[in-house]
Amino acid sequence: MREIACDVAVIGAGTAGIAAHAAARKAGAHAVLIEAGPGGTTCARVGCMPSKLLIAAATAAHGARAAGLFGLDVPEVRVNGRAVLDRLRRERDRFVASVRDGLDDLPDDERLSGRARFEDGQTLRVGDGARVRFRAAVVATGSSPTVPKPLQGLGERVLTTDTLFEIADLPRSLAILGGGPVGIEIAQAMARLGVETCLFDVGDSLAGLTHPDLVVAGNAIFASEIGLHLGCAVEAGEIDGDGVRLTWKTKDGTRREQRFARVLAAAGRPPNVADLGLDAADLRLGEKGLPRFDPRTLLCEGGPVLIAGDANAERPILHEAARQGRIAGENAAALAAGRSLAAPERWVSLAMVFTQPQVAVVGAPYDSDAASRRVTGAVSFCDQGRARIEGEDRGGARIWADRGGRLLGGEFLGPAVEHLSHLLALAVQEGLSAAALRDRPYYHPTLEEGLETALGDIVRQLRA
Repeated sequence: MREIACDVAVIGAGTAGIAAHAAARKAGAHAVLIEAGPGGTTCARVGCMPSKLLIAAATAAHGARAAGLFGLDVPEVRVNGRAVLDRLRRERDRFVASVRDGLDDLPDDERLSGRARFEDGQTLRVGDGARVRFRAAVVATGSSPTVPKPLQGLGERVLTTDTLFEIADLPRSLAILGGGPVGIEIAQAMARLGVETCLFDVGDSLAGLTHPDLVVAGNAIFASEIGLHLGCAVEAGEIDGDGVRLTWKTKDGTRREQRFARVLAAAGRPPNVADLGLDAADLRLGEKGLPRFDPRTLLCEGGPVLIAGDANAERPILHEAARQGRIAGENAAALAAGRSLAAPERWVSLAMVFTQPQVAVVGAPYDSDAASRRVTGAVSFCDQGRARIEGEDRGGARIWADRGGRLLGGEFLGPAVEHLSHLLALAVQEGLSAAALRDRPYYHPTLEEGLETALGDIVRQLRA
């Protein structure tokens, strides 16, 4: 048995783990990075990068079909599914390789392969051949897709985000379970690439939208391209030839069924913590087996262990995982050296969905009970100048501030809102008022003028 001693043991070599290891080293700690594989980060390998490559192909196809709006005649758009997926994998592999290159540069005594499990609060067993004794540890084991019970036992006919991008060709038809960011992105992209696509979700909204006006608008927009079944529970799936037959119950209790070539389970990615032996480390665990932890220091209750990234299920988004990794790595090094821990303020919440129109959610969530304490500004992109020029005149935005005018957050459904939401996130983080953010230059004609319109709505209400 190989015996290893270190200041900081980092379990997981994804976005959070890599950042934690680098931060611990920079802080002067001897850090060991333990990787079970496959490497390359969830984002680069099976998440945001390959999905955006699929979306890019779908957007090109959709743009060609819609060219008639601008007086352009594109007689026929033919989608070569194999070519689409071949390019996706080539580019995806480039992103993964860039991550792997950085890991390959690590010294041998700082990198270890195998599955880690806690033996006690200061010891890890890695595979069958190594034991690591640490002063502090960082759990950054990421997450994995889950397959709902009705789909279990259907074999390769069921896809997850870990397997979707490995298929050789686009399926003739696809059912998607889950209307969150991943589910709706893939659903719209597949539909635009010619796949007959249906999406199922037990809820009544898509893409993380919660404001009633935007929920209604979003459902109508996406239903124009895909078969949308909201408020529906898929009850069973069975093998039907080389495909799958699904049975579900509608809102009114009617049972329906339909055959699909493939099914994509996109209902969530729970953290990879079940096999870590967290109880052996004397950590205090919650109902779902996750350790209780401080959301600012990331220190778990009960031991010198920190948890970061998708593993803590707090904010499973890349920029948050990278920051949490840095915080966890620095604090792990501090624990090992007997120093006090840093507890930085959390960033404002910022989430995006790269559909067309895009969706973004910023800051404090919508709260129907907070109407008396908030002022909400509105804008419609249906008649916004730049949106109409680009032929993307759909959706709108709702932005809220407190009664003193300080911006709290908002939701967007519209063109290029990835940029507008960054501006709002910055303003919320800096504590700006709606009047202060409005009193900035807004070039004409831009989509940013839509943000100015919503801010002006808030200012007018406060002055009334």
